[in-house]
Parts: sequence; structure tokens; C-alpha cells
Amino acid sequence: MARERLVVIGGDAAGMSAASKVRRERPDLEIIAFERGPHTSYSACGLPYYIAGMVDKAESLISRTPEKFREKYDIDARVLHEVMEIDPVERWVRVLNRSSGKEWREFYDHLMIAVGANPFCPEIPGSDADGIFGLSTLASGIRVRRDLEEHRPRRAVIVGGGYIGLEMAEAMILRGLEVSLVTRGAEVMETLDPNMGALVSDALEDVGVTLYRRESLEAFEQKGERVSAVITDKRTLPADIAILGMGVRPNSALAEAAGIPLGIKGGIIVNERMQTETEGIWAAGDCVASHHLVSRRPFYIALGTVANKQGVIAGTNIAGGYATFPGVLGTAVSKICRYEVARTGLHEKDLKELGLQFISSTIRSRTRAGYYPGAGAITVKVLAEKGSGRLLGGQIVGEEGAAKRIDVLATALQAEMTVHDIVNLDLSYAPPYSPVWDPVQTAARQAVKEV
Repeated sequence: MARERLVVIGGDAAGMSAASKVRRERPDLEIIAFERGPHTSYSACGLPYYIAGMVDKAESLISRTPEKFREKYDIDARVLHEVMEIDPVERWVRVLNRSSGKEWREFYDHLMIAVGANPFCPEIPGSDADGIFGLSTLASGIRVRRDLEEHRPRRAVIVGGGYIGLEMAEAMILRGLEVSLVTRGAEVMETLDPNMGALVSDALEDVGVTLYRRESLEAFEQKGERVSAVITDKRTLPADIAILGMGVRPNSALAEAAGIPLGIKGGIIVNERMQTETEGIWAAGDCVASHHLVSRRPFYIALGTVANKQGVIAGTNIAGGYATFPGVLGTAVSKICRYEVARTGLHEKDLKELGLQFISSTIRSRTRAGYYPGAGAITVKVLAEKGSGRLLGGQIVGEEGAAKRIDVLATALQAEMTVHDIVNLDLSYAPPYSPVWDPVQTAARQAVKEV
């Protein structure tokens, strides 16, 4: 009698978290995972630091190889295998072995879709030139680092002012390149409010990045096969290498072709158990739409933390258990050299669109007691509902020791606390770590006065 079979499409965070959870709960189940790239279970978040040279070997970013999945976990993980088609009626997938060119149908009882997201690149003149890179997989990170080492570029242009843009600007600065960054917004980091984004813009310029605001990418110039300049609507910027940090889009084309319903920004619609609306098919990670815990609306975000959690939830349910994923807050941190950036919950634009009355409080403080060596600047902003004082969002920009304070605000958001509650939290204190009033609580105290 044939074993019950789980087929996983995608060999990174969500897919292999699900497969591993199923294996722990169901030793009897046959598990096959198909990954179109050459690597499984790696840290995409570590790519900028590998490119910068802070991480020496790409292998250091890999947590489990296909061999380890097969030998230790009895999971048949196959790299360079791409699923080309899903038949949800007959319950099979059409697989292409990218090395041999062989195709076949693999039948499944349960199907897990965890194909991640694709970096966005507009179809513009010159976009296929050598030396232009998006960043989403370990293989793409290896290509960028190899290009830096082989071609020795002097001038880098980053297009996009989000998390990838910031982190890649830092990587290029550490590599000794002249770095320019182009962003369509008035400031970088549009997930922050403008007054906080302005602090990040200042930080970029302080570490040597030339920043071009309110400019849009229009084309790339080439010299031979290689990029030679980035053309915006206002200027032409010489470039020996160009990095695209213009955000990502859910990789949902395969699901859409199979008739699986999509939601916000093209993310696959799933319920709290990570089930799609198609029987027998589950999905998790950067390819799915999520639920925002504050706005209580559909939301899309691509984060490794979310992907891993959703994968475990999906695996639990596939194995016959019961687990639910409550939703997300959009909590994220980043850094550019000595500056740190963090955010959680909603920002002012979101709140205005929701029609919520709110107050905002922004304070400036120090990361440690002012007299303790190494105390750095920190700016904290909190947003709260007018009247009730319910916390709605928080943002932090500062120097070493600033960013992880966002976890206090994220915890408070998930617990639906008010700024009054945050003031009374029993947070730790010692001069090497904080002023006697932690900056998060100082911001909450200021907010209480305005609620």
C-alpha cells in the first residue's frame, strides 16, 4: 500500500519548517520537497552581510543541506527541481529537473506551497544588462559577491529605499564603493512616518551615501553587455553595479494558474490554519497574504520570522494536529552602519486611511545613561488611539542598542495594551543598558499627556 505523501514546493523557511514539523509528528508520511534553486534552508536575511564580507562563506548561511534533510530527517529534498504546474483535481504536480531537463508528474495527498517572493524589477530599457541584481535567494547573493570580487566596481547605485536598499547600501559602503541611493519617496523607509524617515535619510548621508529623493527609475545604460549608468526622471548616475531594492511581490503565478484564489498584492489567500481555499493545498511564507492584528485587515509582508512561524503552523495541521496563526504586526528592524531602524504596527498614513483618531508622541533620548560611555542617540515615536490610549504603532531610529527596544512595543501591541500600561511596565534598568526611564516608556509618558 502506497504511503501517504506530502509534496512541498519551496525549500527554504516556510516549506522546510512545515516539512520538518510534519516529520516530527508523522514518521510514517512520505515527504518530498522540490526547490528550484541550488540551496535549501538558508538565511536570506544574512545576504547583505555575506556580500559585505562580514560573513566569510555562503555555507555559513545554510542551516540544513538537502543531504542532511534526507539522512537525518527522511525528507527527500531535491534542489534544482522546479514545479511547473499544479493539478488540484487529480492531485499532481508537474516537475522539471533543471539539470537533466526531465519532466514528470508527482502525485500528492497534501501539497504545501512555499515559493516565496520575487524582487520587483520594472520592464525598462537595459534591465537585462550584466551587473544589475535583485536580491532574494542565496544564489543571488553569491552572484552579487562574485561580481564584486571579479569586476571590482567603484560606483554602486541602489534603487529603492526600503530594508534591502539600506542594508545593501551598508554592504557597498563596507566594500569601499561610492554609493548612491535613489528613492521615489520624500524620504527613505516609507514604512516609517516622514519625520522618522528623515532621520534615516540623514543617517544614510552621514555614512557617505549620496541620496536622491523623489526620483523614479526610467532606464539603464549599457557599455557592451554591462550596466554603465542608472537613468532616473531627473538625472543619469554612473554605475558599475546596480542593486534593485524596490520591494518584492508574492511568487503566486503557479497558484493562480491552478485556480487557487489570491488576495492583497497577489498573495495566496489562506485561513488561520494556513489552508488555501483549494482542498488539500496549504501555503505559507512570502507567497501568502496575512492578517494585520491592529488594522484587522488583509496585509502583505515578506519576513523570515513570519515564514518560519507560518510553516510550523501549516506543518502541525498537515500532520493532523490543530494550530492557528493569529496574524502579523509588521515588526521589522534594519541597520545602516552604526544607525538602527525599527518599526511595528501602523503608521500615520495607515491610521488616516482607517479613519482612526490618534495622537503621536516623538521623544529623543539616549540608549544608555547619559554619563555612561557609549551612550548613543535614540528617537522613539509612538502612535495611540485618541481617548482610549490603545497603542497603534511604534517607530525607533537610533544608534547601537536602539532597535531591539521595538520588541517592547510589539509585545504591547499584541497584548492590546495602552500607553498607560506601557508607562507602568517593570522594565529592567542599569546604566550600561538604559536611562532610568527607558526611552520607550518616556515616549509612552509623553503620549499619556496627549491622549
